[in-house]
Amino acid sequence: MPVKDLLLKNEEINKAWELFIIKGKLKKEVLRDFVAESWIRSKNYGVNPFTEKVKIDLDEEEIEEKYEEFMPLLKIAKPFMNSLHKIVGHSGLLVRLTDKDGYVLECIGDNYLVPKFEILNINKGCNVKEEVIGTNAIGTALYTGKPIQIIGSEHFCKQYHNWSSSACPIRNDKGEILGILSMTGPYQKVHSHTLGMVVASAEAIENQLKLDLINKQLEIANKHFYAIMESISEGLICINKEGIITDTNLFARKLLALNEKDLIGKNIDFILSEGYRDRIVRAIRRGRKYEEEEIYFKLKRNKKLSCIATITPINDPETNNLEGVVITFKEAKVIHSLVNKIVGAKARFKFSDILGNSHSIKEAVNLAKKCAKHDTTVLLQGESGTGKELFAQSIHNASSRRNKPFIFLNCGAIPRELVASELFGYVEGAFTGAKRGGHPGKFELADGGTIFLDEIGDMPLDAQTNLLRVLETREVVRVGGHEVIPVDVRVIAATHKDLEKEVELGNFRQDLYYRLNVMPIKIPALRERKEDIRLFSEYFIKKYSDKMGKDVKGINESFFRGLMGYNWPGNVRELQNVMQQIINILENDEILSYKNLPNYMKTNNMTKSLDLGNKLFSLKEVERITIEKTIKEVGGNIALASRYLGISRSSLYRKIYKYGLEHVLK
Repeated sequence: MPVKDLLLKNEEINKAWELFIIKGKLKKEVLRDFVAESWIRSKNYGVNPFTEKVKIDLDEEEIEEKYEEFMPLLKIAKPFMNSLHKIVGHSGLLVRLTDKDGYVLECIGDNYLVPKFEILNINKGCNVKEEVIGTNAIGTALYTGKPIQIIGSEHFCKQYHNWSSSACPIRNDKGEILGILSMTGPYQKVHSHTLGMVVASAEAIENQLKLDLINKQLEIANKHFYAIMESISEGLICINKEGIITDTNLFARKLLALNEKDLIGKNIDFILSEGYRDRIVRAIRRGRKYEEEEIYFKLKRNKKLSCIATITPINDPETNNLEGVVITFKEAKVIHSLVNKIVGAKARFKFSDILGNSHSIKEAVNLAKKCAKHDTTVLLQGESGTGKELFAQSIHNASSRRNKPFIFLNCGAIPRELVASELFGYVEGAFTGAKRGGHPGKFELADGGTIFLDEIGDMPLDAQTNLLRVLETREVVRVGGHEVIPVDVRVIAATHKDLEKEVELGNFRQDLYYRLNVMPIKIPALRERKEDIRLFSEYFIKKYSDKMGKDVKGINESFFRGLMGYNWPGNVRELQNVMQQIINILENDEILSYKNLPNYMKTNNMTKSLDLGNKLFSLKEVERITIEKTIKEVGGNIALASRYLGISRSSLYRKIYKYGLEHVLK
C-alpha cells in the first residue's frame, strides 16, 4: 500500500481510537471487525491505553523454566525465524516467538533494534496478551486462534501506534496452540505479504515439529525453508551476485509460465524486459534495497507481465559481503485490486436505493437493469443532481463485475493537461513532477471492474482520441511509455451536455460519441417527475431529523405545495440541500409549512413576477425586462439565474452587456 494512502488510513483509525478512548464511542465502519471486538475486550480488561511501561512478569529463573518446557518448539522455530529475518533484510523488523501464555521466548532482529524496542516491553520475558497490553497481533491471535495483522493505531495502547505486527498461531498435531510466531516493525514499512510469510513459516514449523528433531534437523530445515518459498502468495526469485538465477518459487514459475529447469542457471536478463535489468544491477552493485518497483517480465509470444517488485540484497552474516539478491513480486493488477479495497474503490449504491414512483424514473431504472446484465458501454444523460453516479454504481453492483473495482473520474474536475495521465497513467520521467517509478492510470486500477467517466463532455479532444483507442483495443499505453497494457474494463460515461450538439460544434469526436452511445439512458430531471418530490422530501426530512435529533411534529400540505411549485434547477441534489437547511434551523415540535421554505422559493415563478401592465412590448424589450427581473429575484446569482432562464452563463453575460444591464452585476 502506498505510504500516502497508509498514512491517511492510519489517521482515520487514530481518530476512531481517540473517539473510543475519550468518549467510549466505537466507530465500527472504520475498523476491521476483529479490531473493534479486541478494543472492547481490552477496555473491559482495564488496560490503560496511555501506559508507558508494562511490567515484565518473568525473572531470569522463570524464563529458563519456560525455555526448558518449550525447547522442542524453540529448536524448530529459530531457524525459520532467522530465515524470515534474512529475507526481509535490514528493514527494521523483529521476529518473535511466544508460548501459549503470551510470554516472549525468542526475539530476532538487527543489533541496533534492541534498545529501540526495549522501551516497548516486547522483548524476552514480556507478556503480550490482550489482558496485559490490549489489542496487538500476538495477543489477538492468541484470543482468536487465527492469523492477525495489526497496523498502527489499531493497537489499543498509544505507545504502539507507530508499529505494525503480523502474528500466526503454531499448533501441535491435536490442534492445540503451542505458541505464536510474529514479525514487528514500523507501520510505514508494512507489506501485504508480511502476514503471508509469517503464516507460511508457522505452518512450516508445525510440520517440522512432527519430524525427527535430532537426526534430520538440517535436512528438514532446508526442505521447509523451500516450503516457505513455495507457499507464499508472491513470486520469489533468488539470483547470485553475477545475476544468475539460483532459485525460484512455485508462484513465480506460474506467473512466468516457465518450469524450474527453464529458469535455474539462466541470467536474469532473459526474463526481464529491456530497461529493467539496470535496477537489478544497481541492487547487486550497491547492495541497496528497492521497494515497490514496477518492472516488466518477458513472457512467451512476446507478451509482457507488469509486476510490483521488492529487490532485497542478501549479505553474508559473518563477512557482510553481498551474496546475491532476492526479488519478490506480485502481478500489478493484484496490487491495484488490493489498494482499491483498502481505499474504498467500490460502489455502494444499488437499484433499491433509487427512489421514485414516476413512470419516467421507473423506465430509466428498468433500462439500466437490462444494461447491467451485459458488458455494453452505457451513456447516462441528465442534468446535474439527477443521480447519474447513483445509476452508475447500481449498474456495476447488479453486474457480474460487482466484486471488482469501481473507479470514478470526473473529467471536468481535473486540469486538461492531467486528464490523459489520470486515465492512462504515466511512466517515470514522463513530465516534470512525475512520481519515481511511474503511476498506474484509472483504467489499470479498474481492470476487471467498471470505470465511471463523469462529465465526459468536458474531456479535452486529445484525451478523447486516446480514450477511443482504449475502447477499441482494450489496451492502454502510459503517458511517456511504450509498453502495451491489456485491460478488461466496462465503461459507463455520463454527461449533462447534449453530445450531438457538441459533435456539431466540434467539441466532441463523432466516432467517440458513437462508441459511447451504445446504451443511452436518460435520467429525468426532478421537474419532469414532480410526483416524486413528496417521496424525496419525506425521505430527507426523516434522514436529517434523525441525524440532527430534531422532532418534526407534522407537515402541512402548504409545505408540499411550495415544493411542487418550484422549478428545481439543481434537481434532487438541490432538494436534498434544501431539506437539510430546513431541518437544521427547525425548532423541535414545529409543524413544517410554507413559511419554512427558503425565501427564494417563496416568490412566484418568474413569468408571474413580471408586471408589464397593459403596455405592449417588443420581444427584445420583454427579454431585457425578464433578464433584469430574474437576476434581481435571485440576488445577483448568475448561475441560478441562467438555470431559471434556460440558457448558459456565457449567453446570459452576453445578453446583459447587449442590453446594457451591467448595473445588475453590482
